[in-house]
Amino acid sequence: MYIIVDDRESVANSYVGGLVREGVSSIGFSSGEFWDWLQSASESDLAAVDAFLLGDCDARGSLPRAMRKRSSAPIIAVSGQKMLKNTLELFESGVDDVVHVPVHLREILARTAAIARRRVGELPRPCETRIQVFFNGRDPEIAGHALTLPRRELRILEYMVSNHGKWITKTQIFNAVYGIFESTFDESVIESHVSKLRKKLRDRLGFDAIVARRYVGYRLDIPAGETLDEPMQELDDEVGILLNRTHAVPAAYPAGN
Repeated sequence: MYIIVDDRESVANSYVGGLVREGVSSIGFSSGEFWDWLQSASESDLAAVDAFLLGDCDARGSLPRAMRKRSSAPIIAVSGQKMLKNTLELFESGVDDVVHVPVHLREILARTAAIARRRVGELPRPCETRIQVFFNGRDPEIAGHALTLPRRELRILEYMVSNHGKWITKTQIFNAVYGIFESTFDESVIESHVSKLRKKLRDRLGFDAIVARRYVGYRLDIPAGETLDEPMQELDDEVGILLNRTHAVPAAYPAGN
């Protein structure tokens, strides 16, 4: 989930709408509303945040350090002033990156993924020898063959890649895909999404890459060093995949579904 902080409601709504179209849950706050939310948010809610986008607001100079005290998620400042002095001030305030408008949202997604990679190191995850996920809206690949996934399934795959080998609960997946403030859908919808994704991966890889355990959750488990059987590579191009990486309080400006 992305959180946009901007005192201009129309701008925040624009980012929220664009991210939702990319399949990424998001929500917009004015700076005052964000301060209130940040102080009261639970650890689980904060863990669901992929990144903060910091736009034009009165408290922009002090917000980054307050964010960092409660979350390790990347903080990206979105600036309309392409001046060195302004850029340096933003970095000095504690942001991880600065982008200048106009900027495509996929670039922001890619920058978020790059920041996350640097923090965990550049060593590939075991699953990345089999599946490549780009974390920027691009279709994932398996053995060089693209797999077109619905946006919800793609987001689930991205989240599982980021947590390869770990058990993740249905609630965690729901928060990552739909956002922590979503009330239109029930968590049970995740079971259907995971079931469909699991079948597509099994058809392509030849084994169950997603392990499910009742009352525990799901785990992406792809052994390292294995190669795909040759016949599997000849499957229809619609079923292709490889994993790379990265990564809603009824807010002031709620996102769509």
